[in-house]
Amino acid sequence: MNQPYNKFQEVSNKTIRTAILMLVLLLSSGTLFYWAHEQYPLIDAFFMTIITISTVGFGMIHPLSDAGKLFTSGLIMFSLGSLAWVGSNLARFVFDGELKNYLKTYRVDKKIMKLKDHTIIVGYGRNGEQAAMELRDFGVDFVIIDKRETVITRIREDENLLYIRGDATHEETLFQAQIEHAKALIATTPNDADNVFVVLTARSINPGLKIISRASEMESITKLRRAGATNVIMPERIGGQRMAKLVTQPDVVEFLEYILLQQSKDVSIEEISCTLMASFFVNKPLKVLYSRNKSGINIIGIKISGAKYVFNPAPELTLSRGDQLFVLGSPAQISEFRNLLENQ
Repeated sequence: MNQPYNKFQEVSNKTIRTAILMLVLLLSSGTLFYWAHEQYPLIDAFFMTIITISTVGFGMIHPLSDAGKLFTSGLIMFSLGSLAWVGSNLARFVFDGELKNYLKTYRVDKKIMKLKDHTIIVGYGRNGEQAAMELRDFGVDFVIIDKRETVITRIREDENLLYIRGDATHEETLFQAQIEHAKALIATTPNDADNVFVVLTARSINPGLKIISRASEMESITKLRRAGATNVIMPERIGGQRMAKLVTQPDVVEFLEYILLQQSKDVSIEEISCTLMASFFVNKPLKVLYSRNKSGINIIGIKISGAKYVFNPAPELTLSRGDQLFVLGSPAQISEFRNLLENQ
């Protein structure tokens, strides 16, 4: 479970155990004193102890000696002090935000347990936060893993974010994020060694997982791929390339960014798998699909059987169910085209 949840349980359990221990100590010492020193019958000794520590205001059952009066006074003060200690601890949980954090983390853990086909984001720095924003825009479920308390505090401010405070290099943290049911993992930590370990651990647990990892050094790319990363990204390298392209081809960069990064999603580039393609189009040339396509969509590329990319494909290119189509169009056009491809 999440660390705030565990921490609250640990502290609250300690408080409860201490309170029970104090109660037992008060009952046993009070009963023993009244029975042995004041010569009360055992049941009267127990009853006298109960009414004393509860301060209900009943009178004395039997007259007390001076020592008995002093002991009773001390018993009352000690019981009141114990009650104040327990109450102050419970109040601290409420007013310091511990209870609120506990309840939120408890709800988050329950939601995480139900996740399937989600994405795990390891690290919530600038890259991790940007990845989370993009996934949220596309309606993809995700859970964030970070071990820094300051970062978790910031994440808690957004009621819609699912998070785990923990170390993703540990298997139990990944299992808590339901990695066996996830479809993708994004490792964004600035430490390449941590990313390699996360990728290696994630791949061993879920062999079919799509893993995208950040790399800070060129030599780490090969290590990450060997560890099992599907794709490796170097943010600094991409940033430098983008800056250079803005000098040499500024309009091209702005055009592509408008398509890929726009908020309105009036037009977008989508990948459509041919796995569910209607048998009518299987092993037929692309021009057959073109002839029936009335959606107005543009097919700008094809990935043939998961290996070769073809840009601006020729009409004579044959389609198979192992292909991926890259199309450009509005959401309505893409939906119409997908329906044609799968239900011809």
